[in-house]
Order: sequence, then structure tokens, then C-alpha cells
Amino acid sequence: MGTTADPQGDETTQLPAPPIVSADQVTEDPIANDGLNAAGEREIDFEADILNYDSDGDTVTAEGNVVLSNGDRSVRADKVIWHRPSGTIMAQGRVRFVDENGNQLFSDHVELTDTFETGAMENLLLALRQGGRLAANAGMREADGTITLSEAAYSGCAVADSDGCPRNPSWRITADRVSYDPVENRIRFRGAYLELFGARILPLPGLAIRSDGGAVAGFLVPDLRISESNGVEVSGTYYLRFGDNKDLAVTGYVFSEAPPMLSAQWRHLTDKGAYQITGYATHSRRITDFTGVPTSEKDPRGYIFANGKFQFDPEWSLTGSLRLASDRTFLRRYDISRDDRLRSMVELERIDEQSYFSLAGWATQTLRLNQQQGQVPIALPVLDYRRRLQDPVLGGQVELQANTLAIQRTAGQDTQRAFAKAQWDLRRVTSLGQVFTLTGLVRGDVYHSDENFLTTTSSYRGTPGWQTRGVALGALDVEWPFVGTLFGGEQVLTPRIQLFASPPIRNLAIPNEDSRAIDLEDTNLFALNRFPGYDRIEDGARITYGVDWELRIPDFEVRTTFGQSYRLDSAREILPDGTGLSERVSDFVGRTQVRYRDFVKLTHRYRLDKDNLAIRRNEIDSTIGTSRTYAELGYLRLNRNIAGLEDLQDREEARAAVRVAFAKYWSVFGSGVFNLTDREEDPSFQSDGFDPIRTRLGVAYQDDCMEMGLTWRRDYITSGDAQRGDTFQLYFSLRNLGFR
Repeated sequence: MGTTADPQGDETTQLPAPPIVSADQVTEDPIANDGLNAAGEREIDFEADILNYDSDGDTVTAEGNVVLSNGDRSVRADKVIWHRPSGTIMAQGRVRFVDENGNQLFSDHVELTDTFETGAMENLLLALRQGGRLAANAGMREADGTITLSEAAYSGCAVADSDGCPRNPSWRITADRVSYDPVENRIRFRGAYLELFGARILPLPGLAIRSDGGAVAGFLVPDLRISESNGVEVSGTYYLRFGDNKDLAVTGYVFSEAPPMLSAQWRHLTDKGAYQITGYATHSRRITDFTGVPTSEKDPRGYIFANGKFQFDPEWSLTGSLRLASDRTFLRRYDISRDDRLRSMVELERIDEQSYFSLAGWATQTLRLNQQQGQVPIALPVLDYRRRLQDPVLGGQVELQANTLAIQRTAGQDTQRAFAKAQWDLRRVTSLGQVFTLTGLVRGDVYHSDENFLTTTSSYRGTPGWQTRGVALGALDVEWPFVGTLFGGEQVLTPRIQLFASPPIRNLAIPNEDSRAIDLEDTNLFALNRFPGYDRIEDGARITYGVDWELRIPDFEVRTTFGQSYRLDSAREILPDGTGLSERVSDFVGRTQVRYRDFVKLTHRYRLDKDNLAIRRNEIDSTIGTSRTYAELGYLRLNRNIAGLEDLQDREEARAAVRVAFAKYWSVFGSGVFNLTDREEDPSFQSDGFDPIRTRLGVAYQDDCMEMGLTWRRDYITSGDAQRGDTFQLYFSLRNLGFR
């Protein structure tokens, strides 16, 4: 005998194993997330449009928007048949099964027990919670949650595009058999192949990946590169995972025109911080000068790079970095880095609301050919301490600073420095909107230097032995912003003037280690000291004046700064001619920034000669376009006519980068750096005014789950055994597989 329920709304009841329990009983006896009620009985929430009960066969049949749930698991289907004596649940038609891990299984037919723990499936799709999908003709879900699939395919790609239209995955893994272990979050493949755009291209024996997107030990897909220095290069990496917080990647490189190379990278995340160590090693011939003649038969060569940071508590931290190469051409030869210097450092810091403490050390290895390493300084120790007093002094804020520095060179001048400084700032806003800032500063310096004659530029040497210096200065800075409307937007016009005064300062007796690259710019126009660093301080009396203007209208913004300074006393001999500061009246400096939405961004910085308005500095940086199709253009020209100072030489350079997207996922791109300096601008150059330094062209494909491309690069400069010429590189990256 059977009964049929056909309510106007959904039929909602709870089905234990057995008997059936009413909804009222569920309220009094709630079910835990594990699917058991307070009495320890397993119960199933049941919803359907039509519910049939066959009392003779003890079978429940539900049809129409059927939903079964037990704890964190649920099943949705068009039709469900539950045979209670055997505990078998058959779900048919648009079945969606969600397990306790949030993974979703779609199928035409699923067979489960009343505990939702086992089942056979046909024509199924498994959508993993962390991304990735598995499709198969048939499968089985075991009692422990393991799913075994036959004739299966896996991909990290979405099955629909941004418009909701179906799309084929750009890549997938096909396999004879696939097993998914939810406990280990591991997917294992047997008989696997990689397919790109439907074409089978690569067998992947023993492939295993993590379903949560995490890394798993194994071989990564190799990279291919062709270069002038090394010929054909094939590199392959084996990845080892020692835990969720540490791993090791070992890479082997094989070249057609060079001996093989080995590299390794170790990464470790601790409870206090993280660090990584990367190393390269090979045994090959090397060239260290421009002659192109090897200096030895074969040498061990390599590079080590390590860095890390540790936070011991909210205030104390330790940061370190080590970069060291066996010779000056190794990094460029093997295309690891194009840096011309390698910096190593260690720094202990303490930061709180009122103070800052730093104890650091710095060392640099030069990679410039024919430059003496002995002239490169080692800064150790570098100590800096600053404290801001909590209580105002005469209404202003006081900050104290103590600093010491020791610089050693194996074949150059040694310098030690220490100073103490106090700075007082008082800021007030009047009822008319003027902003007044009054500053006072006093500082006392002690220097010691020896072997000063080894510094080739005489103005940088200072006087050997012990030297002292006192510094005192005061400044009044006044700003008066005016706000109004223009072109339907808001504009702010802010005239600004600064009065500065300081007695003569003993500058040339002090060595100059950190204040060499002096140049008048918009960024230092109103600075108290327009020299960088601490070793040189601009003294005397001057007036600096300028104006800031800002316009904001919908989707459009303009900001501009323009100014000049006037010295009240004679010119200072510490300021070289050509810097824009050496005469009583300075050059004009300015900066203009224009932005239109996120489509156009333009910055122009310039310096104009005060006498004839000749452009002494012309710097343009611009970006036009969207995130996929854009052009980046840059230009710099320094026309200062400063002779004899290597830190202030004239330069002219252009940079360009362009990317054009097409066919939805494809793009072509190119970039170039060009030296436009000629012999008139720098007599040491042999350039005719147009020397490409490096150019690059390529084509790329990128969607939500794959990136691949082919790049051509040409280098125009030979540096030792890093030869000028062409480099080709083929690469691709697959989401969820960790191939790059």
C-alpha cells in the first residue's frame, strides 16, 4: 500500500534511518553538523514538490526540486528514490552533490547510502572548492570520501566566459584513471597527458596535484631559451615540499654552448618571520674585460642571494639581504639579473609611537667592468636614533636625532661620522586660511677621515684627521590656499613662500660621502637642505617662492608646481655650476601631472635656465590606454654642462613599452631603451646620439587559467662573456599546476 503527498508548497520533512520525523520534532531535537541528533541518530532533511511513500516496499520517492541534506552534505536532484531497508539512495536528473569540504559534484545519476558516504556516478563533473574541475564518464565515491574516476579530464579553467557563454578550456589533463583524496587534498593521475587547445602535446607520468591549489613535490614543466651567449638552454625544476611552511626547488640547466649549471632555492616561513636562500653554481670560462679574451681556462662560478625579515615583537625586527656573485659577468651571462651592483645589508630596528632606532650595515659588490672594488665603500656600522618629545616646547614639536656612520674602503678613503640634532617645528593656521610653519634646527658634527688623497674629486675629500662642525638654521614657510570653481570642477591655487637663514657652515673641511648628486628639482625646492644626505648643508639666506595649482573635474585632474629661489648673499662655492643653484637667482623648476580617468597619466618635470629659459632638465613619463592595451613612454634629458663630476654628468634617454590586445586573450608587446647621449653632451661617449641598449618583442596568450608567450630580446652591449645578440624564450604557466 502506498501514500502520495502533493502539497501546494514544498514538502519538507526529516528522514532518519529509520523512522520519518516531523518538522516539529526537528525543532525540539536539532541536528549537529555531523548529521546526528542529540540522541545519536542520523537524520536527513528532505524537501520536494511531490513525495510518494510505498509502505509495502518501504520506499520513499521524491520528485521535483528534491533537496536532501545531512550535516554539511547535501544532494539536489529532479528525482530521488530511497530504499530504506537497504539504505540506498538513488538520485536522478540534474544531480548536484555537495560534500563536507564544499566540493560540488554534478551528474546525471548518483547512488548513495543513507549516510551520504558512498556512491556510484555516471557522466559527472566535480567542481573543487579551491578551483579546478574534473569530468569523467563514470566514477565511484568511497566511504572515506575518496573519488575514483575513469576516462577523466582535469582543468583549472572556467567552463563559461565573462558573458556566461560556454567555452572550451584552453588546457586540460586527460587520464585513464584519476583519484581524489579529500583528506590529503591530492589528485593523482594515471596515464595522463597535457592538452593545449585540444591538441595532446606532452605526457605527464606520475602527475599529482593538490586540489586546494597548494604545491606538491614533483617535476615542473621545463623552460626553453635561446641566447647568443649560451646557445640553446633547457631548464627543468624538481620541487620538494617539506611542509606548509618550507620547500626546496632544484633546477638544472643544460646549454648547447656552455657547461651545465645547477641552482636551488630554499624557502622557510617561521613563527617569527620568513627567509629564502637562492644559489647558482657552474664551472665555465669567463671574460672580465672588454677585450673578449678569457682570463682563465675554467673557473667555478656562481651567485648567492638570500634575504629575510623577522619580527620579534610589535617593536623589534631584523631584516637582512645577501647578494654575492663570483665575478662581474656571471649574472648577465646567464640572464639572471642586469644589475650593475649587488647590495648586501643587515638592519636591526625598533619602532614605537615616539621613537625610532636602527643599527645597520651595508656592503656593495660592483659589477661594472674596469671599476675598482676597493673604491666601493662598506658602511658598518650605521646607527640612527630619533625621538619625538611628547610634550610641546613653546607650542612646537621637538624631534631629537643621533646618527653615526663608519665607511671603510680597501683601496680608498675611510670616513667616520657622528652627529646629534634637534629640530623644532611650529605649525599654525590663521582665520584667513594661511598655513605658517616655523622651523629651528641645531646640529653638531664630528668627522674623522684618512687616506683622503685616494678620492679623485678634490671637493669630496675634506680635510684629513678629526674635524668638527656646527649647524644652525631657521625657516619660515607660508602657504595660502585659495579654493574656487572652474569648468564645473574645483580648483585650488596655493602661493607659497619660504624664508631661510643660516650662518656660514664649515662644509669643505668635511668629507662628502652622501651629498654628491645635488640638483635643483621640484621635490627639493622648499627643502631645508637641498643637498641629499648629511655631509653637505646649504647655508646663507634665501627666499624661495612658488605656486601650486590643482584642478579637479569629473574624470579629469591636473596638478602643477612652479617655483624659484633667490639667495640674499653671495653664491656658495659648494654648489657646482650647472646645478641651477650656484648663482644668487636659481633656475625655474616645475612639475605638471595630468590624469584622465585611468586612461591617461602624464607627468612632466623640468628645469628652465633663469637667463634664457633653456631646458636644463626635461623628464616625461606617460601611460595611455587600458590594462590590456596601453603605451608607456618615457624621456629624460639632463643638459647641465657640469664638467669633472661623475655624479652629475649629462644624459639623454628614451624608453617605450607598448602592448596591444586582440582576439580577446591574445596580445603583442614590445619595449625598448635607447641612449640618446652624444659626444657633445658627454665627451667620454662614442655614441652618435642613438644607441639602442635593449629591445624586446613578443606575443602572449592569457586567460583565467593559462598564460603563455614567445619573447625575443636583443642586447646591444657586450659585457665580458655576456655577449650582445638575440635571446628567444618560450614560456607558459597553467593555473593550479604550479608550472611557473
